[in-house]
Amino acid sequence: MSFLDNLENNLKALESREEKDPAKRKEEIAQREAERQATLAAAPVAEALKSGPFTEKLLTACRLIGHQQRTMVRFTWLDTTLRLEAKQRRLDLKPTPLGVEATYTENGEQTARRLLTLNEDAEALARQWLSVEPAPHE
Repeated sequence: MSFLDNLENNLKALESREEKDPAKRKEEIAQREAERQATLAAAPVAEALKSGPFTEKLLTACRLIGHQQRTMVRFTWLDTTLRLEAKQRRLDLKPTPLGVEATYTENGEQTARRLLTLNEDAEALARQWLSVEPAPHE
């Protein structure tokens, strides 16, 4: 028996042993169900973030402020999370059941995290994020 055949047999044996472990299986099912429930609870906020006026105002304000600073602001949707990037700064807006969690990152390190409502002033958020002011801590 060659090394690769032996390795393949060992991997198959490990996989079947993991599949037979009922405690681990129950834990995985419970974890998936918890993630599903959290996603369902955040769905209305996610929809409001994707198609609401707050996001449109925020993107417009970021574009205008970025243009004044000669900074390109890129935005990307990662599933339900809106990611804004400008130079070394990043702002991730992730919907949660309680509102939108804003995570501020600069030079690859998280600097702040706070909970937003979609009723807040989007232009003020854009000015605060793109300025040199420190992010509010909560």
